[in-house]
Amino acid sequence: MAAVLDPQALARLRELDPDGQSKLLARVAQAFATSVARLLPQMKTAFEAGDLAAIRHVAHTLKSSSASIGAVKLSQLCADIEAMSRDGRVEGLADAIASFRSEVVSVQSALKQILDNPS
Repeated sequence: MAAVLDPQALARLRELDPDGQSKLLARVAQAFATSVARLLPQMKTAFEAGDLAAIRHVAHTLKSSSASIGAVKLSQLCADIEAMSRDGRVEGLADAIASFRSEVVSVQSALKQILDNPS
């Protein structure tokens, strides 16, 4: 099974704060968690309302932040949802958003594990 978080992306973050004094990884993880806490309810509301522009906005916002922490699969799901909503493709959107929600949970769990057990 592939790692939820790309080890190379995490290594790059660690290289920016080699001694860990700045707690960069923890700060990036916290910023991601804060974004997710704000954006997940927005995604749910937008989907229920059929608001493709709002869905696209949430997906776009989380796409780059997901990539920055090494959540490659989540970033790709965001890109897919962004493209679907931009193109007005609603078929399959519910499944894509369900996969997105599931992957967010996996990413949050992986981040928590890393922060609880720094190496």
